[in-house]
Order: sequence, then structure tokens, then C-alpha cells
Amino acid sequence: MGNVIVCYKRVIDESDIQVNADMTIDISKANQKIGAYDLNAIQYGSETARILGGKSIGLTFGAGKEIKATSKDAMSRGLDETIYVNADTAKGTDGLVTAEMLAAAVQQTKDTLLIICGEGANDTYARQVPSRIGAILDWPVVTAVAAMELDGGIAVMTRKLENTVEKVRVSLPAVISVLPEIAPAPVPGLRAIMAAGKKPVTELDAGQLVSVENGVTELSAKGYKMDRKNILLDGGLENQVKGLVAALKKEGVL
Repeated sequence: MGNVIVCYKRVIDESDIQVNADMTIDISKANQKIGAYDLNAIQYGSETARILGGKSIGLTFGAGKEIKATSKDAMSRGLDETIYVNADTAKGTDGLVTAEMLAAAVQQTKDTLLIICGEGANDTYARQVPSRIGAILDWPVVTAVAAMELDGGIAVMTRKLENTVEKVRVSLPAVISVLPEIAPAPVPGLRAIMAAGKKPVTELDAGQLVSVENGVTELSAKGYKMDRKNILLDGGLENQVKGLVAALKKEGVL
């Protein structure tokens, strides 16, 4: 019997991002949401906790009242409870600081057998946090997990890589990052949303967990514009293919 912790991140809804005429980014009207990759991790974490006979616990790190509101969304998707690490300096922190905070929060919990993360964050997709958490806790880390089988204190995982599929066997506790295909994330129903409001939410003060300074400063963020070549290929299929190959060679692609 053991608990499963699912790490998730609140990100800006990319559909709300506006690019101004001078290529500056306007996020003043953008809503925030749980990252799409993390939704699959939440679903799989909920399912795995039931198999292990323990609880599924959401864990996130951020600042402001919105981070608490995100907890309700996470629990409506199946988590039994959530923990959020509150820090005024959370905005713009890098993977090192995030991993330090999350690992410190994990150390405050009991009976944790598995930490599940999405394969990457929607905004940065740096894929650093799971490996860093494992290094801090000295737990084995397995990334790109597409499937997992549990056998007592052993987990056998299928990793889907670029050119191969790999089987990995590790002892629990462990940290894993999962691919979206591992568990489709359904939209929660009204009953689940209402029930989420009654589930426990724990706030941890980042300052009392670990002292870590962010080493990254954002200097600017700008959009970009792609100029199209506007090359039209006429004639039959054979001529179009020849024209395409010639155009690609001219650009140095082939």
C-alpha cells in the first residue's frame, strides 16, 4: 500500500496569448490552466493509486490565489487531495528551483511510492523537473513512459523513444514522466467538480521548506513572424514534384 504524488503545473492558455504589432507578447487577458501533458499524468496517477491501495495526491508550486483554484480543477479529475507550495517568487523560476521545492514537499509526505510527472510542461517543455526531483531524493527516474506494470515493490515500464521501445525494471519508490498516450484525460463531470470542493487542500510555505534562489532572469519575450515564399507549383503531379525538389534544393534543405 502506498501513495502516488502527481506533479502538475499551471500554465497560460496558449489560445489567449496575443502578439502585438511590435511583436511584444500580451498575456494580460490570458486565462491559466493545468498543462495538457499534466492532465494525462493526473488521470494515470489516480488510476495507479487505486491499484496500489493508496491515495493520489496532487503537488504544484506557484504564487497567488489562482494556484489554489487550480487545485480544485486537479481534484475534479480524480485526485484525492492536493498540496501546493506557495511562493511569491515562483513566477519565472527554472527547473532547478521548481524541483527543489517539489522534492522538499515530497519529503513532508508519508508512504509515497511513486511520483508521476507529465513528459514536459506546456510552456517550456524543458523536461528537467522529473530527473532533478529523482536526483534530489536519490530515487530511480524513468522518462517517456508509455505503459507500466506493477509487481509488488517492482515496476516494469515501457519507454517509447524516437527509434525504439525499451523495457525498464525499477524498484519503488521511483519518479516517472509519462507520455500523453498512457491515459487519456476525460473532461470532469458536474458531480466530480462539486465533489472536488470537499477534498483536502494543503498549503506549504516555500520559505519554510528550502531556501533556493532563482538563477534565471527573463530579459524579453517576443513573438515571431514567418515570411512565406508564396511559390505556386503548376502543371501535372510530376512537374509539381520536380518543382518542389528544385525549390527545396535552392533553399538548401536538400
